[in-house]
Amino acid sequence: MTAATETSGAFEAPRPYESYVYAYPHKTAYRPLPDPAPSLAALWRDEPKDALSLYAHIPFCEVRCGFCNLFTRIGAPDELTTRYLDALDRQATAVREALGDSEPVRFATAAFGGGTPTFLTADELERLCDIAEKRMGADLRAVPLSVETSPSTATSDRLAVLAERGATRISIGVQSFVEAEARAAVRPQRRADVEASLARIRDTAVPVLNIDLIYGIDGQTVASWTRSLDAALAWAPEELYLYPLYVRPLTGLGRLSPNADQEWDEQRLRLYRHGRDHLLARGYSQVSMRMFRRTDAPPQGADDYACQTDGMIGLGCGARSYTSSLHHSFDYAVDMREIRSIVDAYTGTEDFTRARVGRWVDADEARRRHLLQSLLQARGMATAGYEERFGTSPFADFPAELRRFGALGWLDAAAPAGLLRLSPEGLAHSDALGPALFSPAVRAAMAAYEPR
Repeated sequence: MTAATETSGAFEAPRPYESYVYAYPHKTAYRPLPDPAPSLAALWRDEPKDALSLYAHIPFCEVRCGFCNLFTRIGAPDELTTRYLDALDRQATAVREALGDSEPVRFATAAFGGGTPTFLTADELERLCDIAEKRMGADLRAVPLSVETSPSTATSDRLAVLAERGATRISIGVQSFVEAEARAAVRPQRRADVEASLARIRDTAVPVLNIDLIYGIDGQTVASWTRSLDAALAWAPEELYLYPLYVRPLTGLGRLSPNADQEWDEQRLRLYRHGRDHLLARGYSQVSMRMFRRTDAPPQGADDYACQTDGMIGLGCGARSYTSSLHHSFDYAVDMREIRSIVDAYTGTEDFTRARVGRWVDADEARRRHLLQSLLQARGMATAGYEERFGTSPFADFPAELRRFGALGWLDAAAPAGLLRLSPEGLAHSDALGPALFSPAVRAAMAAYEPR
């Protein structure tokens, strides 16, 4: 028995699928900010603004999939999309004024997400792009612009608008090319419609196509998973995201099967490893646990935005905004009735000059966020960059966590000196490793959050 094996015996391996960490702190740790709420102008006054990210959130879908816990509602009656874009315009105007003109303001990357941005009509997508460009000053044709779509809304007229306005990446949620699995995930779609939408996307000549797939669906096998992977590969997508299925409270599947178990964990790990190896053997490289990129894919552009250090402007009632000291958004919910109420409140808002809901980020949280968001990338983190930013070593700041990760075999012992990088098993357990870096305060706030 090796020393590493002996050491690992002191640590109990956590369940591999605790939580998908795409932002830290999570919005369930946000709380209403006390009055007087901080003004955006004060928050951004001393922030660097030369490499910002712009994100516009469109909270509408035609249907809600059984696994979905995103902030989105079904349909948009009574000209709701018009009222929503009116509010988005007001918010963009207030945010751009808060950024000021004392120093150059530049956006390095942009994205439209949701929900389903292409729920909007072609004319409404034109207006969304105008808001980003004319109100915020983002040059959409000069930066990477990613837009999410769905098989039912990826119509030729909408895609033509996005291509003409500078989209460099179209991401489509397919989840499964096997119709029985799509039904099991409460995602009504026909494969013929999926294939037709992919053909339309390819016809636009947008340089990057991303296809989202999900593993762990009830009844899914290695063979059926392989059929979905190969169906996606037939389109030679520049990117593929492989997502483990989660069953969340208040979602369609959550109401049917609220409890995960060890057998399901093992199934998802088995399907993950198969999917990873299948893609690596077919000309893809791994960027993170979920993201795979074709090795010969064209670069998207000069994206110099770094999520660990640069600010984000989020427009829309489900979008986050980040400064170095405060992460903020609007109220958060999963239940459809609550979401409808929040969307309605957003469309009626006139004053967007202050942050109303969020969480302050102190020095410890900034260190955690930097380590977490760097370590979850396959390329790892150069410790010199961390030390330059914080004046300390990650090994001194997080000795217990890194010792535990090493004992579990999650750190790459063969990484070059000065590079902290996950092993293949570490990447496989990203959804356990990420939450292990949450602070006690954030964990307590998330535990106290009442799902609604």
